[in-house]
Amino acid sequence: MTFQEIINQDKPVLVDFFAEWCGPCKMQAPILQDVKQKVGDIADIIKVDVDKYPQVAAQYQVQGVPTLILFKNSKAIWRQSGVAPAGLLEKLINENR
Repeated sequence: MTFQEIINQDKPVLVDFFAEWCGPCKMQAPILQDVKQKVGDIADIIKVDVDKYPQVAAQYQVQGVPTLILFKNSKAIWRQSGVAPAGLLEKLINENR
């Protein structure tokens, strides 16, 4: 499945643009696992390594990591740079399901 196919779903897809060397990205990872357990199948949560997929990061003007973007039907409906708390992410996913 391509990135385009993944984000072109009728359910929310939260994309975490990250890098292996990024300290805040390491803090975001367990938060995303927590959110995934809470929201279950109503949303997909995927990680995109900006060093491995620079063209995808460039396409969405990702300047810093972590950057989180919530997609639905290929449309970016929310984005934030920096670590985002679980409560906020869970609320966003539930509001856009």
